[in-house]
Amino acid sequence: MASITIPARGEAHPNLRPLNVLRDLSAVADLIETCFSSTMDSEGRQYVQDMRRAGKDNSFVRWANRAIETTSLPLSGYVWEEDGRIVGNASLIPFKHNKQRIYLIANVAVHPDYRRKGIARALTRRSIAHALEKNVTDIWLHVRHDNPGAIDLYTQLGFVERACRTSWQAQTDPHAPTLAADFSITGRNLGDWQTQLDWLSRLYPDSLAWHRNWTFKSLRPGLWNWLYLLFVDMNIHQWTAVRKGNMEAALAWIPYGRGESLFAATGEGSDPEALTALLLQARRELSHSYSSIALEFPTGRFDEAIRAAGFKSMRTLIWMRATL
Repeated sequence: MASITIPARGEAHPNLRPLNVLRDLSAVADLIETCFSSTMDSEGRQYVQDMRRAGKDNSFVRWANRAIETTSLPLSGYVWEEDGRIVGNASLIPFKHNKQRIYLIANVAVHPDYRRKGIARALTRRSIAHALEKNVTDIWLHVRHDNPGAIDLYTQLGFVERACRTSWQAQTDPHAPTLAADFSITGRNLGDWQTQLDWLSRLYPDSLAWHRNWTFKSLRPGLWNWLYLLFVDMNIHQWTAVRKGNMEAALAWIPYGRGESLFAATGEGSDPEALTALLLQARRELSHSYSSIALEFPTGRFDEAIRAAGFKSMRTLIWMRATL
């Protein structure tokens, strides 16, 4: 765990100032789209559209100006102005996890015409200083794995890699193939719940769960949980791949409104083909309600198995953390 030291207010610069939600959201949305459009998924495009819409809604921005430090929306941060326009941005998103406040530094973007001038470093340093001013000592950020310059910058500023995760997306298809293998696809058996939970906890650890407003308890078996899901109108799907009576892998579909709605559970010795078969099953069964489905999963041994199920890699992000 890294420990970094930085002056509480950083060095003032005439081009660097706090984000003003009353007037900056549309310009920041344009900048984010310019910098990330080639790798932006459907959720990212929706995010930019929402930001533009919010920038035009006076009632929203007035509320946002008051709620900057109490909401998890990206309403605070810093921008860099040059030649009369915003050419750099760093958003600050507050979260709470185990009663502790956390900041996520997001949307660190510099217009292509203004790069290699130290703007990203200045914005990130000022964001770190902001956290210190708010007595927040735990800061996270995401960076694409194919951006070595940014990774080096964040490492120099004291961030340490904590995880590497890939986001995948596929079109649903009622005619997706069935994998020829020696295991069967079934619903989740009651006796497999604890193993599934143990696998999920390893693959989606609590230390990375601060951005989620729910837990995997929604997947547990039992009448009371079934009644709760019925009450909140959450239609969860679960499948397992079983070989000789033993669960090889499990897959859950949780339609909770974010992109990574599929959650895969695999063990250390699970056959990767079991995950391929489950993902193909999901593509078939969910085709009646959804045009596309998404999965976030640790980068590594199961990449080819996910790709074999017809999923396309959207981005691979390195999660980095610094403790002040």
